[in-house]
Amino acid sequence: MSLLPSSLRRALIVSPLLLAAGWATAAGPTLLNVSYDVAREFYKEINPAFQKQWKQASGEDVTINQSHGGSSKQARAVIDGLEADVVTMNQSSDIDAIATRGKLIPEDWAKRLPNNAAPTTSVTVILVRKGNPKKIADWPDLAKPGVSVVIPNPKVTGNGRYSYVAAWGSAIKAGGTPAQARELVQKIFANVPVFDGGGRAATTTFAQRNIGDALATFESEVNLIKAEFGDNFDVVYPKSTILAENPVSVIDTVVDKKGTRKQAEAYLKFLWSDEAQEIAAKHQLRPRSPALLAKYAKDFPKVNTFTIDEIFGGWSKAQKEHFDDGGIYDQILAARK
Repeated sequence: MSLLPSSLRRALIVSPLLLAAGWATAAGPTLLNVSYDVAREFYKEINPAFQKQWKQASGEDVTINQSHGGSSKQARAVIDGLEADVVTMNQSSDIDAIATRGKLIPEDWAKRLPNNAAPTTSVTVILVRKGNPKKIADWPDLAKPGVSVVIPNPKVTGNGRYSYVAAWGSAIKAGGTPAQARELVQKIFANVPVFDGGGRAATTTFAQRNIGDALATFESEVNLIKAEFGDNFDVVYPKSTILAENPVSVIDTVVDKKGTRKQAEAYLKFLWSDEAQEIAAKHQLRPRSPALLAKYAKDFPKVNTFTIDEIFGGWSKAQKEHFDDGGIYDQILAARK
Protein backbone atom coordinates (compact mmCIF):
# COMPACT_ATOMS: atom_id res chain seq x y z
CA MET A 1 0.00 0.00 0.00
CA SER A 2 1.27 3.46 -0.87
CA LEU A 3 2.23 5.70 2.07
CA LEU A 4 1.33 8.88 0.10
CA PRO A 5 -1.90 10.69 1.05
CA SER A 6 -4.77 9.93 -1.33
CA SER A 7 -5.06 13.58 -2.42
CA LEU A 8 -1.41 13.63 -3.47
CA ARG A 9 -1.75 10.32 -5.28
CA ARG A 10 -4.68 11.76 -7.26
CA ALA A 11 -2.68 14.87 -8.14
CA LEU A 12 0.19 12.77 -9.40
CA ILE A 13 -2.16 10.68 -11.51
CA VAL A 14 -3.90 13.61 -13.20
CA SER A 15 -0.86 15.84 -13.60
CA PRO A 16 0.07 14.46 -17.07
CA LEU A 17 -3.44 15.34 -18.26
CA LEU A 18 -3.12 18.81 -16.84
CA LEU A 19 0.23 19.22 -18.54
CA ALA A 20 -1.26 18.05 -21.83
CA ALA A 21 -4.15 20.49 -21.48
CA GLY A 22 -1.75 23.30 -20.74
CA TRP A 23 0.33 22.43 -23.79
CA ALA A 24 -2.77 22.42 -26.02
CA THR A 25 -3.72 25.88 -24.77
CA ALA A 26 -0.23 27.20 -25.45
CA ALA A 27 -0.32 25.78 -28.95
CA GLY A 28 -3.41 27.81 -29.82
CA PRO A 29 -6.57 26.81 -31.71
CA THR A 30 -6.80 24.18 -34.43
CA LEU A 31 -8.76 24.70 -37.64
CA LEU A 32 -9.97 21.94 -39.95
CA ASN A 33 -10.20 22.82 -43.65
CA VAL A 34 -12.42 20.30 -45.47
CA SER A 35 -11.67 20.64 -49.16
CA TYR A 36 -11.94 19.03 -52.57
CA ASP A 37 -9.57 16.43 -53.92
CA VAL A 38 -7.13 18.35 -56.10
CA ALA A 39 -6.66 21.38 -53.82
CA ARG A 40 -4.32 19.50 -51.49
CA GLU A 41 -1.03 21.00 -52.67
CA PHE A 42 -2.43 24.51 -52.84
CA TYR A 43 -3.52 24.52 -49.21
CA LYS A 44 -0.28 22.90 -48.12
CA GLU A 45 1.37 26.15 -49.17
CA ILE A 46 -1.43 28.48 -48.09
CA ASN A 47 -1.50 27.18 -44.52
CA PRO A 48 2.04 28.12 -43.39
CA ALA A 49 1.70 31.50 -45.11
CA PHE A 50 -1.46 32.23 -43.13
CA GLN A 51 0.03 30.87 -39.91
CA LYS A 52 2.95 33.28 -40.24
CA GLN A 53 0.68 36.23 -41.03
CA TRP A 54 -1.70 35.40 -38.16
CA LYS A 55 1.17 35.01 -35.70
CA GLN A 56 2.49 38.45 -36.66
CA ALA A 57 -0.95 40.03 -36.44
CA SER A 58 -2.24 38.38 -33.26
CA GLY A 59 0.71 36.77 -31.52
CA GLU A 60 -1.21 33.49 -31.63
CA ASP A 61 -0.15 30.16 -33.08
CA VAL A 62 -2.83 28.34 -35.05
CA THR A 63 -2.76 24.76 -36.32
CA ILE A 64 -4.50 23.96 -39.61
CA ASN A 65 -5.46 20.41 -40.55
CA GLN A 66 -6.63 19.42 -44.03
CA SER A 67 -9.15 16.88 -45.29
CA HIS A 68 -9.47 16.17 -49.02
CA GLY A 69 -11.71 14.00 -51.17
CA GLY A 70 -14.48 14.14 -53.74
CA SER A 71 -16.24 17.46 -53.10
CA SER A 72 -19.75 16.09 -52.61
CA LYS A 73 -18.47 13.32 -50.36
CA GLN A 74 -16.69 15.97 -48.31
CA ALA A 75 -19.86 18.07 -48.07
CA ARG A 76 -21.84 15.04 -46.92
CA ALA A 77 -19.20 14.29 -44.29
CA VAL A 78 -19.61 17.82 -42.90
CA ILE A 79 -23.40 17.47 -42.91
CA ASP A 80 -23.02 14.14 -41.12
CA GLY A 81 -20.87 15.61 -38.35
CA LEU A 82 -17.29 16.16 -39.53
CA GLU A 83 -16.42 19.33 -37.60
CA ALA A 84 -14.96 21.54 -40.31
CA ASP A 85 -14.14 25.09 -39.29
CA VAL A 86 -14.07 26.00 -42.98
CA VAL A 87 -14.94 24.34 -46.26
CA THR A 88 -13.10 25.20 -49.47
CA MET A 89 -14.91 23.57 -52.38
CA ASN A 90 -14.92 23.75 -56.16
CA GLN A 91 -18.61 24.45 -56.64
CA SER A 92 -21.29 26.25 -54.70
CA SER A 93 -23.87 23.45 -54.72
CA ASP A 94 -21.81 21.49 -52.20
CA ILE A 95 -21.78 24.44 -49.80
CA ASP A 96 -25.46 25.08 -50.55
CA ALA A 97 -26.15 21.54 -49.35
CA ILE A 98 -24.38 22.29 -46.08
CA ALA A 99 -26.70 25.29 -45.70
CA THR A 100 -30.00 23.75 -46.81
CA ARG A 101 -29.66 20.14 -45.71
CA GLY A 102 -27.19 20.49 -42.87
CA LYS A 103 -28.46 23.84 -41.53
CA LEU A 104 -24.87 24.57 -40.48
CA ILE A 105 -24.48 27.92 -42.25
CA PRO A 106 -26.88 30.63 -43.50
CA GLU A 107 -28.27 30.20 -47.01
CA ASP A 108 -26.77 33.55 -48.06
CA TRP A 109 -23.24 32.35 -47.20
CA ALA A 110 -21.90 33.39 -50.62
CA LYS A 111 -22.61 37.07 -49.87
CA ARG A 112 -20.22 37.17 -46.91
CA LEU A 113 -17.03 37.38 -48.99
CA PRO A 114 -16.10 38.98 -52.36
CA ASN A 115 -16.68 37.33 -55.75
CA ASN A 116 -19.54 35.18 -54.42
CA ALA A 117 -17.08 33.85 -51.83
CA ALA A 118 -14.84 32.32 -54.52
CA PRO A 119 -11.22 33.58 -54.23
CA THR A 120 -9.96 31.64 -57.28
CA THR A 121 -11.21 30.13 -60.51
CA SER A 122 -10.09 27.51 -62.98
CA VAL A 123 -11.30 26.09 -66.29
CA THR A 124 -11.95 22.53 -67.35
CA VAL A 125 -9.48 21.32 -69.98
CA ILE A 126 -8.60 18.08 -71.74
CA LEU A 127 -5.28 16.36 -71.06
CA VAL A 128 -4.06 14.01 -73.79
CA ARG A 129 -1.06 11.76 -74.36
CA LYS A 130 2.09 13.44 -75.69
CA GLY A 131 1.75 14.27 -79.37
CA ASN A 132 -2.06 13.95 -79.13
CA PRO A 133 -2.22 10.71 -81.14
CA LYS A 134 -6.05 10.75 -81.26
CA LYS A 135 -6.05 14.37 -82.57
CA ILE A 136 -8.40 15.56 -79.84
CA ALA A 137 -9.13 19.29 -80.18
CA ASP A 138 -12.57 19.84 -78.65
CA TRP A 139 -15.34 18.17 -76.64
CA PRO A 140 -16.98 16.44 -79.64
CA ASP A 141 -13.73 14.54 -80.25
CA LEU A 142 -14.24 12.77 -76.92
CA ALA A 143 -17.51 11.37 -78.26
CA LYS A 144 -15.92 9.60 -81.22
CA PRO A 145 -15.86 5.80 -81.41
CA GLY A 146 -12.56 4.35 -80.23
CA VAL A 147 -11.71 7.26 -77.92
CA SER A 148 -11.42 6.48 -74.21
CA VAL A 149 -11.83 9.39 -71.79
CA VAL A 150 -11.31 9.42 -68.03
CA ILE A 151 -13.80 11.52 -66.03
CA PRO A 152 -14.40 11.13 -62.28
CA ASN A 153 -17.90 10.31 -61.06
CA PRO A 154 -20.15 13.40 -61.36
CA LYS A 155 -22.40 12.09 -58.60
CA VAL A 156 -19.70 12.59 -55.96
CA THR A 157 -17.05 14.90 -57.47
CA GLY A 158 -17.10 18.51 -58.54
CA ASN A 159 -14.41 17.69 -61.09
CA GLY A 160 -16.75 15.20 -62.77
CA ARG A 161 -19.71 17.57 -62.70
CA TYR A 162 -17.65 20.37 -64.22
CA SER A 163 -16.56 18.05 -67.04
CA TYR A 164 -20.19 17.11 -67.67
CA VAL A 165 -21.47 20.71 -67.72
CA ALA A 166 -18.47 21.86 -69.77
CA ALA A 167 -19.30 19.40 -72.53
CA TRP A 168 -23.04 20.12 -72.35
CA GLY A 169 -22.53 23.88 -72.33
CA SER A 170 -20.09 23.76 -75.23
CA ALA A 171 -22.81 22.28 -77.41
CA ILE A 172 -25.23 25.06 -76.44
CA LYS A 173 -22.59 27.75 -77.03
CA ALA A 174 -21.99 26.29 -80.50
CA GLY A 175 -25.66 26.83 -81.33
CA GLY A 176 -26.91 23.37 -80.43
CA THR A 177 -30.18 22.44 -78.76
CA PRO A 178 -30.50 20.78 -75.34
CA ALA A 179 -31.25 17.52 -77.14
CA GLN A 180 -27.99 17.82 -79.09
CA ALA A 181 -26.11 18.68 -75.89
CA ARG A 182 -27.52 15.58 -74.23
CA GLU A 183 -26.55 13.44 -77.20
CA LEU A 184 -22.96 14.74 -77.04
CA VAL A 185 -22.65 14.12 -73.30
CA GLN A 186 -24.21 10.68 -73.64
CA LYS A 187 -21.66 9.68 -76.28
CA ILE A 188 -18.76 11.07 -74.20
CA PHE A 189 -19.83 9.20 -71.07
CA ALA A 190 -20.27 6.03 -73.09
CA ASN A 191 -16.50 6.30 -73.70
CA VAL A 192 -15.60 6.50 -69.98
CA PRO A 193 -14.03 3.18 -68.87
CA VAL A 194 -14.03 3.85 -65.10
CA PHE A 195 -15.67 6.42 -62.82
CA ASP A 196 -13.28 7.28 -60.01
CA GLY A 197 -14.46 8.86 -56.77
CA GLY A 198 -12.25 11.95 -56.99
CA GLY A 199 -10.19 14.07 -59.35
CA ARG A 200 -6.90 12.80 -57.94
CA ALA A 201 -7.98 9.17 -58.37
CA ALA A 202 -8.92 9.93 -61.98
CA THR A 203 -5.48 11.44 -62.51
CA THR A 204 -3.88 8.24 -61.20
CA THR A 205 -6.04 6.14 -63.52
CA PHE A 206 -4.97 8.18 -66.54
CA ALA A 207 -1.36 9.09 -65.76
CA GLN A 208 -0.13 6.13 -63.71
CA ARG A 209 -2.32 3.24 -64.84
CA ASN A 210 -2.23 4.51 -68.46
CA ILE A 211 -5.95 4.09 -68.96
CA GLY A 212 -7.68 6.34 -71.47
CA ASP A 213 -6.71 8.60 -74.36
CA ALA A 214 -7.79 11.77 -72.57
CA LEU A 215 -8.50 13.09 -69.09
CA ALA A 216 -11.02 15.85 -68.41
CA THR A 217 -9.67 17.86 -65.49
CA PHE A 218 -9.05 21.31 -64.08
CA GLU A 219 -6.37 23.50 -65.62
CA SER A 220 -4.88 23.74 -62.12
CA GLU A 221 -4.19 20.00 -62.11
CA VAL A 222 -2.07 19.96 -65.28
CA ASN A 223 1.24 21.13 -63.82
CA LEU A 224 0.87 18.79 -60.85
CA ILE A 225 0.37 15.85 -63.20
CA LYS A 226 3.43 16.75 -65.24
CA ALA A 227 5.52 17.27 -62.10
CA GLU A 228 4.55 13.88 -60.71
CA PHE A 229 4.33 11.75 -63.83
CA GLY A 230 6.65 13.49 -66.28
CA ASP A 231 6.13 15.61 -69.37
CA ASN A 232 4.21 12.89 -71.17
CA PHE A 233 1.05 14.88 -71.79
CA ASP A 234 -0.32 17.82 -73.76
CA VAL A 235 -3.12 20.09 -72.63
CA VAL A 236 -5.98 20.90 -74.99
CA TYR A 237 -8.08 24.02 -74.47
CA PRO A 238 -11.54 23.42 -75.97
CA LYS A 239 -13.25 26.06 -78.10
CA SER A 240 -15.39 26.86 -75.08
CA THR A 241 -15.44 25.52 -71.54
CA ILE A 242 -16.89 26.10 -68.10
CA LEU A 243 -15.51 28.68 -65.68
CA ALA A 244 -14.99 26.77 -62.44
CA GLU A 245 -15.33 28.95 -59.35
CA ASN A 246 -13.88 27.73 -56.05
CA PRO A 247 -16.10 28.96 -53.19
CA VAL A 248 -15.31 28.93 -49.47
CA SER A 249 -17.25 29.31 -46.24
CA VAL A 250 -16.87 29.29 -42.50
CA ILE A 251 -19.04 26.60 -40.85
CA ASP A 252 -20.87 28.75 -38.31
CA THR A 253 -22.11 26.04 -35.95
CA VAL A 254 -18.61 24.60 -35.61
CA VAL A 255 -16.62 27.81 -35.17
CA ASP A 256 -19.12 29.16 -32.64
CA LYS A 257 -18.98 25.90 -30.70
CA LYS A 258 -15.17 25.81 -30.75
CA GLY A 259 -14.61 29.55 -30.37
CA THR A 260 -12.58 29.70 -33.61
CA ARG A 261 -14.67 32.15 -35.62
CA LYS A 262 -12.12 34.96 -35.73
CA GLN A 263 -9.31 32.64 -36.84
CA ALA A 264 -11.50 30.85 -39.42
CA GLU A 265 -12.79 34.11 -40.90
CA ALA A 266 -9.27 35.53 -41.06
CA TYR A 267 -8.06 32.34 -42.78
CA LEU A 268 -10.62 32.68 -45.54
CA LYS A 269 -10.14 36.44 -45.97
CA PHE A 270 -6.41 35.75 -46.34
CA LEU A 271 -7.19 33.92 -49.60
CA TRP A 272 -7.87 37.31 -51.25
CA SER A 273 -4.54 38.79 -50.11
CA ASP A 274 -1.82 39.42 -52.68
CA GLU A 275 0.33 36.76 -51.02
CA ALA A 276 -2.34 34.10 -51.27
CA GLN A 277 -3.28 35.13 -54.81
CA GLU A 278 0.38 34.74 -55.79
CA ILE A 279 0.35 31.24 -54.32
CA ALA A 280 -2.83 30.51 -56.26
CA ALA A 281 -1.19 31.56 -59.53
CA LYS A 282 1.82 29.38 -58.70
CA HIS A 283 -0.56 26.43 -58.40
CA GLN A 284 -2.20 27.35 -61.71
CA LEU A 285 -5.37 28.59 -60.07
CA ARG A 286 -6.58 31.76 -61.74
CA PRO A 287 -6.38 34.62 -59.21
CA ARG A 288 -9.25 37.05 -58.77
CA SER A 289 -6.80 39.97 -58.60
CA PRO A 290 -6.81 41.62 -62.07
CA ALA A 291 -3.22 42.78 -61.57
CA LEU A 292 -1.97 39.30 -60.72
CA LEU A 293 -4.01 37.69 -63.48
CA ALA A 294 -2.32 40.08 -65.93
CA LYS A 295 1.07 39.38 -64.37
CA TYR A 296 0.68 35.65 -64.98
CA ALA A 297 -1.15 35.93 -68.29
CA LYS A 298 1.29 33.57 -70.01
CA ASP A 299 0.26 30.83 -67.60
CA PHE A 300 -3.45 31.33 -68.22
CA PRO A 301 -4.31 31.31 -71.93
CA LYS A 302 -7.42 33.21 -72.91
CA VAL A 303 -10.27 30.80 -73.47
CA ASN A 304 -13.96 31.28 -74.20
CA THR A 305 -15.74 30.44 -70.97
CA PHE A 306 -19.33 30.28 -69.84
CA THR A 307 -20.78 30.09 -66.36
CA ILE A 308 -23.12 27.64 -64.73
CA ASP A 309 -25.67 30.46 -64.34
CA GLU A 310 -25.51 31.27 -68.05
CA ILE A 311 -26.22 27.77 -69.33
CA PHE A 312 -28.00 25.99 -66.47
CA GLY A 313 -29.52 28.73 -64.33
CA GLY A 314 -27.19 28.04 -61.41
CA TRP A 315 -25.80 25.04 -59.60
CA SER A 316 -28.95 24.36 -57.60
CA LYS A 317 -31.01 23.97 -60.77
CA ALA A 318 -28.27 21.95 -62.51
CA GLN A 319 -27.95 19.67 -59.49
CA LYS A 320 -31.68 18.98 -59.37
CA GLU A 321 -32.14 18.42 -63.10
CA HIS A 322 -28.93 16.60 -63.92
CA PHE A 323 -27.26 15.04 -60.88
CA ASP A 324 -29.92 14.22 -58.29
CA ASP A 325 -31.11 10.62 -58.23
CA GLY A 326 -33.15 9.91 -61.34
CA GLY A 327 -31.84 13.02 -63.12
CA ILE A 328 -30.45 13.29 -66.62
CA TYR A 329 -27.03 11.96 -65.64
CA ASP A 330 -28.57 8.79 -64.19
CA GLN A 331 -30.61 8.42 -67.39
CA ILE A 332 -27.44 8.78 -69.46
CA LEU A 333 -25.69 6.11 -67.39
CA ALA A 334 -28.65 3.78 -67.77
CA ALA A 335 -28.37 4.14 -71.54
CA ARG A 336 -24.81 2.73 -71.37
CA LYS A 337 -26.10 -0.67 -70.30
